[in-house]
Amino acid sequence: QVRLVESGGGLVQPGGSLKLSCAASEFVSSIDTMNWYRQAPGKERELVARLSRGGTETYADFVKGRFTIRRGDKRNSVTLVMHRVEPDDSAIFYCHFVGVWNAFNSWGQGTQVTVAS
Repeated sequence: QVRLVESGGGLVQPGGSLKLSCAASEFVSSIDTMNWYRQAPGKERELVARLSRGGTETYADFVKGRFTIRRGDKRNSVTLVMHRVEPDDSAIFYCHFVGVWNAFNSWGQGTQVTVAS
């Protein structure tokens, strides 16, 4: 199995910025999508942003204009840059890679983001 490791979570003030990163532990070929999900206590996991093969970016309505998903500098990595964060953004954020033809489907362990004063 491909192991994904997230980093960059932590405590940030409302209106601030934070950058999350996720990297695969090994080389991964033919990635179809790289995604960021979040899950807050008592809520279902929800898609935050998706970066599709070819570079198409898709965002949930609640983060449009505030968050940006990008390929990371490191091989097989992805980032999520969050600006103007809000308390409702507080959640565990998970990265998720899906291979072409669903050759693989891997989740990271999650990184906690807490937006509070």
